[in-house]
Amino acid sequence: MSDETDIDYGPLENLIGSWKGDKGVDVAPDPEGSENNPYYENLTFTGIGDVTNAESQVLSVVYYRQIVFRKSDDQAFHDQTGYWMWDPKTKTVMHSLVIPRAVCVLAGGQYIGATNTEGRVIIEVEAGVDDEDWKIIQSPFMQENARTTGFRQKIEVGNGKLSYSETTMVDIYGNVFEHTDENELNLSKG
Repeated sequence: MSDETDIDYGPLENLIGSWKGDKGVDVAPDPEGSENNPYYENLTFTGIGDVTNAESQVLSVVYYRQIVFRKSDDQAFHDQTGYWMWDPKTKTVMHSLVIPRAVCVLAGGQYIGATNTEGRVIIEVEAGVDDEDWKIIQSPFMQENARTTGFRQKIEVGNGKLSYSETTMVDIYGNVFEHTDENELNLSKG
């Protein structure tokens, strides 16, 4: 890893910091259909520098942790950790994540330099269980009982605001279900 001041985080630069948001909506599978869970969360991104792979690929890396709480009872119901990576040479954004349900995702996408009407950077990644490059790995239990087959995520970040929407395709309870999450967060001061 190199000196933090020399790092080109590219589209990930504006993620770095601590974020809070209380407008979250989780639509999750339920044996009788779906359940809606309004939530709030804390999301922290830390720039950790760059790494070199096989002495030829240099990635800028951001570590993160996301903890999500139900508004109904203030209990944490989702704890996720992982890394965002930027390959400036190929303009590729990668997101590796782990949740404590024995599911791991490596999602990726090309960064095309898109921004929204407020000037925020748009980052999009996806993965699929059968995708050749961007994979989903899960335990045998999850494969048989709650198989994740697809994942896509869109983030818009900049000017002290971050919003995201993500869809996880889950084969559960005899159906394929679009498990969705979205929230709007603000950069915490101090």
